[in-house]
Order: sequence, then C-alpha cells, then structure tokens
Amino acid sequence: MTTIITKGSFNFIDVFAGCGGLSLGLMQGGWQGLFAIEQDSNAFETFAHNLTNENSRYPFSWPSWLPNTPHSINDILQSYRTNLAALEGAVDMIVGGPPCQGFSSAGRRDPNDPRNRLVESYLEFVGLIKPKIVLIENVKGITQDFVDTNAADGKINYSKQIIDSLSVDYFVSSRMIDTSAFGVPQTRHRFFIIAIKKELIPFFDENPFDAIEQFRFSFLRLKGIHSIPVSSKSAISDLEIARNGKQPSRDSAGFEEIAYIGPQTSYQRLLHCEFGPSIPDTRLARHKPEIVSRFKKIIELCHADGRLNVTLSAELKASFGLRKCAIRVLDPDNPSPTITSMPDDLIHYSEPRALTVRENARLQSFPDWFAFKGKYTTGGDRRKKEVPRFTQVANAVPPLMAEVIGRVLAKQLLSLNQNFDSSLTSVIVDQNALEFLEDLA
Repeated sequence: MTTIITKGSFNFIDVFAGCGGLSLGLMQGGWQGLFAIEQDSNAFETFAHNLTNENSRYPFSWPSWLPNTPHSINDILQSYRTNLAALEGAVDMIVGGPPCQGFSSAGRRDPNDPRNRLVESYLEFVGLIKPKIVLIENVKGITQDFVDTNAADGKINYSKQIIDSLSVDYFVSSRMIDTSAFGVPQTRHRFFIIAIKKELIPFFDENPFDAIEQFRFSFLRLKGIHSIPVSSKSAISDLEIARNGKQPSRDSAGFEEIAYIGPQTSYQRLLHCEFGPSIPDTRLARHKPEIVSRFKKIIELCHADGRLNVTLSAELKASFGLRKCAIRVLDPDNPSPTITSMPDDLIHYSEPRALTVRENARLQSFPDWFAFKGKYTTGGDRRKKEVPRFTQVANAVPPLMAEVIGRVLAKQLLSLNQNFDSSLTSVIVDQNALEFLEDLA
C-alpha cells in the first residue's frame, strides 16, 4: 500500500455529490476537486454548470477516462474499476455522504430503503482508492439503530458500520455539529466523520474536530461575520418583495421573480460576491389568493403568539384546514430551522409566501453566483427519484461549513508535509500516481 505526499493543492473526490455544496466549500478552502459522482440528472446539471464548466470560479480537474455526465457509484465501481484502482495513493481525500432520506427524521425512516445500502458501496470505493482522509456528512438519523432481521441482534447502526469498517486502516473521529455555530443562518445538526490513515496520525497535531472548533472564530472574522448566530433576516432581507419589487421570471414563463437592488448586511455582501444586479433562482410561487390570505393570518398569529420557527399547533392547523405537519413561520431574529425539500414548509417572516430557491440557498450559505438547474419542484412517487432545485438546496452540505473543514484539514495535511520524515518507509511517492495528477494539471 502506498500513501503519496504531493505538492500544491490537496485533491479530493466527491461521492454522492448532489448539487455540489460540499465540493464548493472545500474548493473555497483551497482544495482541488478531481471528479465527482452524482446520478440524478437535475443535481448533476447544477453541479456541472457551477463546478466543471471551463468558466467556473472553482473548476474540477476531471479525468479524461470519466464522462462528465451523471453516474451512480455502483456504475462507476463496475465500469471504471481499473481506473479507480490506479488512483491508489494519489488521492488526498474522499468526501460525501450516502443519500440520507432513509435515515432522516424529516421523512419516514425506512430501514429497507435501498439508498441505505449505498453505505457499503461508499466503503468499497474508499477501500479501492485508499485516500489519506475520508470525510462523511449525514443526518442525525444515521446514528440511530434500524431494524435488521439479518443481524444477530436484530438491528443495524449505519454510523457504527461505517466507523468499524474504516477503523481497520484509519483513525476515526466523529462529531455532531450545528452549522449555525459556523455562520450558517440555519439550525442544522449534522453528523460528521473524519477518518485519517493510521500511518499518518503521528504527524497530525490534534483531533480534527478540536482543530475545527478552535478555528471557528478566526474563520468567522475572516468572512466578515462579526456576530453569531446569523439570523434569517440578516441572510435574506435584501430579497424582500417590498424592497425590490417583482419582474417576469427569466426561466419560467408565466411566473414572476424578485427583482434585485443589492445586499444590505455583511452576510449578504459575503454571499453576493459583487455578482451584479441580476441573481438567479428568485422565482416566486404562484399562490392562489386564498393561500396568500391564509399565510397573512398565520404570520400575524405566529408573531403575536411568539410561535416563530416552530411547527404550527394542531389547533391552528385545524382552524386553517391544514394537513401538513411541518409548516412554520420564519423567525427574523434567529437562524432558520433546518430547511427541507418541501417549498412550503417555511413561510417568510413578513411576506405571505413560501421562500424562493435563492432564499433557501442563502440560508444554506450558497453564494449568489451559484445557479441551480433542472426542475423547481416535483411530487408524488417522483420525489423518490428526482432531485429538483428545492431538494438540491435542502440536501446540500452548507458551503461555509465545508470551507471551515477544508481549511483545517488542508492546514493539517500541510503540517504533515512539513513534519514528514523521509525515513518513514511506509509513506512513499508512487510515480504512476504523480503522473496521473500531472495529467490533470
């Protein structure tokens, strides 16, 4: 087995990449993407538009042997196994989280959901390439026990399965993180795993999660975020219709979108990136007049009763004839609750409407230049197969959170290089791997 120490940017492969939130954050943190795997055509269209286009701000390298198209991890393992095996020793990090719907408390938890089995494919992929670091993100539900009639004790815990499997060759640490502590204007608790090759541990100064926590305030200052948590109003007040007005949608005939004047707060300026007056994904929902009237009353009642960011009471839902269980009104003075793939789960704090894709993206810390592609919404059985824009945003790792992690891990790898003892024979340079990386340059 060879572990390669390379010069220049550290590289990564993103598995289950979705629309690219994790990849974007890592590249903002100094990493270089090699390639990514995502099977949904809508999500991959967004990913490719923003991160593989030659005009992208943060373009992936992308190897010539892999078509720049949607792929499933199992297709990659089957069709490109030889190419993957050739990467052994050449990849600094493999990242990603197996699709979380089967684990999520936001939906019905299904232990037999075939997406849960993709954990095994992910581990097989890691075992084939043997990167220095493995980074995994998932919902809290992955840490819970599922019924499994094939298991000796009748249950399975996927987080334990992942940690036990990686622990053979890696030092594994894990932590539950609330992304609002890192400048994301959303209370979003996610489970992270960081695994580091055992042979490299002597060269790492500290536990990566301790390093991430210690870097937190320096990172926030670096980003111009002077107080946390960032409130939802601080994130999206510049997108209020009352301030900007409306105009015909540029990508959906028969719809209107929010016009745009410019950012107001430091967080808005950070994400606007001097992009210009026309930002994407501000299409408004076409609410019927009775829905607008209902939303107005709900907003008034929730403000009066102090029931912001919390699910409507059963009595209130019944009074409005609502059957949805998760509808909430945003609290302007606090981070939003965890956003979901359902557009009308959150009502704007002052305007009687659902949030736009762009407003959801702001709450996830996506920059304004990052445009989402494909359908806006879907429904019925298609929800299990399609990943429209709202779902792409909801499923993503917040780029700000990913950037924090990327900066810390890059610093630790750089420290590893500086502390590297050339007499350590278990860490060597593989010439074929170097040639592969040079071909990508």
